[in-house]
Amino acid sequence: MPHIYIDGRKIETQNGKTIIEAAIENGITIPHFCWHPELSVSGNCRMCLVEVGLPKRLPDGNFEKDSDGNLSISYIPKLQIACATVISDGMHVKLDSAKTIKAQEAVMEFLLINHPLDCPICDEAGQCKLQEYAFNHSRGESRFVETKNKKPKRTPWGPNVMFDAERCISCSRCIRFAKEIAKQDVLSFVQRCDKVTIRVSNGKRFDNPYSMNVIDICPVGALTSSDFRFKSRVWDMSFNDSICAACSRGCNTKIGVRNNEILRIEPKTNMHVNKYWMCDYGRLSMLPKLNTGRVLNPRIKQNGQTEDATWDEAIAYAAQILKKYKPSEIMFIGSGKSSNENNYTLAKFAKSALKSGNIDYYKRIDESFKDDLLRTNDLNANALGCTELGVAPANSAFAIENLATNIKSKSIKAIYIIDEDFDLNKELVDEILKAESIIIHSANHNIITENADVVFASSTFAESEGTFINVAKRVQYFAPALVTKENLHRMGMKLSRLDKFGAHNDRWTQKELRNSRPAWRVISQLAAQMSYNFGFIKAEDVFKEIANLFVSFKSMNYKLLEKHQGITLGKGDSPDPVIRNYESYYMKPN
Repeated sequence: MPHIYIDGRKIETQNGKTIIEAAIENGITIPHFCWHPELSVSGNCRMCLVEVGLPKRLPDGNFEKDSDGNLSISYIPKLQIACATVISDGMHVKLDSAKTIKAQEAVMEFLLINHPLDCPICDEAGQCKLQEYAFNHSRGESRFVETKNKKPKRTPWGPNVMFDAERCISCSRCIRFAKEIAKQDVLSFVQRCDKVTIRVSNGKRFDNPYSMNVIDICPVGALTSSDFRFKSRVWDMSFNDSICAACSRGCNTKIGVRNNEILRIEPKTNMHVNKYWMCDYGRLSMLPKLNTGRVLNPRIKQNGQTEDATWDEAIAYAAQILKKYKPSEIMFIGSGKSSNENNYTLAKFAKSALKSGNIDYYKRIDESFKDDLLRTNDLNANALGCTELGVAPANSAFAIENLATNIKSKSIKAIYIIDEDFDLNKELVDEILKAESIIIHSANHNIITENADVVFASSTFAESEGTFINVAKRVQYFAPALVTKENLHRMGMKLSRLDKFGAHNDRWTQKELRNSRPAWRVISQLAAQMSYNFGFIKAEDVFKEIANLFVSFKSMNYKLLEKHQGITLGKGDSPDPVIRNYESYYMKPN
């Protein structure tokens, strides 16, 4: 393998790599704006200028050495851009030379000539490459005394992206993303020279399903989210890793929270799953259900009235209801939107504790949602987890497709549901409501919870820890981002700065603290009420049992799943190697 020297450090790399690629793979950061590992090289920001040289050769072909016996290096007179310069064996690169530093300072001075002083009102403030580099790579002063150029502000490109031309540094990342990744080539530079800006093609809108990714890759505050604008400063939010539950791709995400409310969801890099991207639907569709219309406490219906109850009262009442029926008269319904831990515990409760084989989950297949990038036709985040862990009927007569018929014939009299609303399919829901008894774990109020005998306030994936299995059979771990009464003791430093240190009379501490619990915990308590002790204290206990019982999960645990960003079923002993992910920003709020 060829080797190069960066500031005297020898690193091995591969033929065809550029200097910036070789550096980042070895943990060395070269300042840059326009370069991105998934986009073509444009080389127009010039921030990555470096000194490049090669060993001198004598007429006989041998390398020339100085008086100390070291190789003599001949540096190219002009600085080279690291993003487009391909490495060659023995190449020497200087990142900290006076010449390189002076060039970086000059580029920063040039970029800041017309940049407005919008930091106090800019959504990007706190995670802005221009701020990072102005701090680390600029002289801190400008020789420009003329009036700054005025350009359009608050220009909507489409339904989800707002453009501020004054802040744009013309890196062209958004243009290249639209053309190369999103396949909607509608962005281009116009009015070249000092009036240059970006426009959407006449009569077009930038409205493809992945448009909001340009917000993430924009190195400054030129592109902002129409949904998130002016809602919060990033340093007042917490950002915790999670998994998108919009479809079976399982894109890795970061959930941004303030005052126990999710303000935005953005992609987290995982080269095995979603790389650097996620779709707009995944960002926006889950926010209403996660933030509003939530079931705050367990509820029970007695004498025709539904009222809040304690957990002990709700669990005891659910046990009382289940004891009234034969196992064959109870239908258990898991959820492709729920975790492996929840579905496994339900299956164990149904099959081992109550000896019922009547268990299935609701399928969500939508071919129109599928595309060639990330979106799949399965809108269940964990359908594979359901089938892998036995959420399937012992007799096909009791499949979910026959539920309405079985309720009509009185073959099924009681229904036990976890984390499922059936997309409020009116025909199916109307039949479900005809069952004699309904017990449901639900995060949101709906027509089923209004009529159920017992409603367990359920924690969503954003409030609990657990695992999903995506369409590529990759088991992925997620952790809580929101606080509930059940997980408050363990959230600690995961909270945002305001949520951690706010006083009781601060407006940002008046958050809604839900009395919800993950389904596996409630089912374990319900089983104990009916003399079956599962012995589950935390979610990890459930996963350990799964890993011990199912060969495909062998050798997996939460720690390894986090370390390797997921492990494919059957490969617990040989997970994919840990990859050093490219991070666009290094000064992050948390």
